[in-house]
Amino acid sequence: MRYVVLGSSAAGINGIRGIRKIDKKGQIILISKDEVVYSRCILHHYMEGIRDLKRLCFVEEDFMEKNNVEWIGGKNATGLDCQAQEVILEDGQRVAYDKLLIATGSHSFFPPIPKLREAGGVIGFRNFDDIEYIMEEAKKVEHIVVMGGGLVGIDCITGLLEYGKDLSIVEMQDRMLAIQLDKRAASTYEEAFKKHGVKQYFSVGVSELKTDENNRVSSVVLGNGEEIPCELLIVTAGVRSNIEFLQGSDVELDMRGVLIDEAGRTNVEAIYAAGDVTGRNPIWPVAVKEGLVAGANMAGGDTRMDDFFASKSTMNFLGIPTMSLGINTPEDDSYTVEIEEDDKGNYKKIIHKDGRIYGALIQGNLQYAGILTQLVRRQIDVSKVKKPLFEIDYSDFFNIKDNGAFYYED
Repeated sequence: MRYVVLGSSAAGINGIRGIRKIDKKGQIILISKDEVVYSRCILHHYMEGIRDLKRLCFVEEDFMEKNNVEWIGGKNATGLDCQAQEVILEDGQRVAYDKLLIATGSHSFFPPIPKLREAGGVIGFRNFDDIEYIMEEAKKVEHIVVMGGGLVGIDCITGLLEYGKDLSIVEMQDRMLAIQLDKRAASTYEEAFKKHGVKQYFSVGVSELKTDENNRVSSVVLGNGEEIPCELLIVTAGVRSNIEFLQGSDVELDMRGVLIDEAGRTNVEAIYAAGDVTGRNPIWPVAVKEGLVAGANMAGGDTRMDDFFASKSTMNFLGIPTMSLGINTPEDDSYTVEIEEDDKGNYKKIIHKDGRIYGALIQGNLQYAGILTQLVRRQIDVSKVKKPLFEIDYSDFFNIKDNGAFYYED
């Protein structure tokens, strides 16, 4: 069996792991534009000088050799011939496959703002090349604006704090990390970044760029008319799936990316997809899970996605640990919201209805995170709990058999 994997990030690498769990001998060819394996989730640590390139790598040094992987690095896929079962590379090379995993990830989305794509000093925050450009430019400029206050934007701002520059963040939503956090939890981070000198503009977007005589960005104009000096603009306002090379192929796509079922299969036999290229739940744990599932099924396994963790995010900016599950704000009055907080900054919130937990937040002390994760994962009916939700412990639901094994009992 000849497996071809496109993409060397979380989904692609774990796709290889999934294949090798079942098929120890099949040929695996990895194709990627990157020539090193690195985690995009911690690129800000590289900016901060906390990690070098070697410590950004999330696989063991001998991963390729141990898994007998032939790696074609530094090349993009530019086309796919489903009838011939061949991937077409940028140099015209055609690579045949028996089974194909599409894990090409995503790229920074540049909104249709005048001059945004043409001006110098404008960059995304997605790949290692982006980071190296930002690090070099940050030494030369004084005013840096990050467009987007989601997880990627906050990663970026965190990585820039040590550069001693004038930093601003612009976000269309009314708070930082709006997808993951409610206003209370977001305000903790907002205050912390404010103490580090970060200017924050919420409920407003960038409407215009102004440039100097060299066509390099010199300032940005917000939707409310306010103008902010800016010599380096970093765009983190969203991502788009890397599916351009699939246009005209038989693989079914929608506005977000490649369509897959719970086994990772596309509509084309022998072709699977995983990770950001699907355009759904673009977080690292989901890409890992999807890669493992798709890889195993490519090799003849029969596994399915567990979509619970699609809505789970953990973060630790400026020494403030936080976990978010599901929704952060009730959708209507039919939900019950329970909150517990103290004067040390610890905050816990659970949103539930009809015995089911739909969302939760924990900030500060995360000791309750494990129990809460199990309550949601095992779909425990919390309406049957006879004690306050925040006082539940493992002994309330988990028991030990005579042989020492744990089991769950409602």
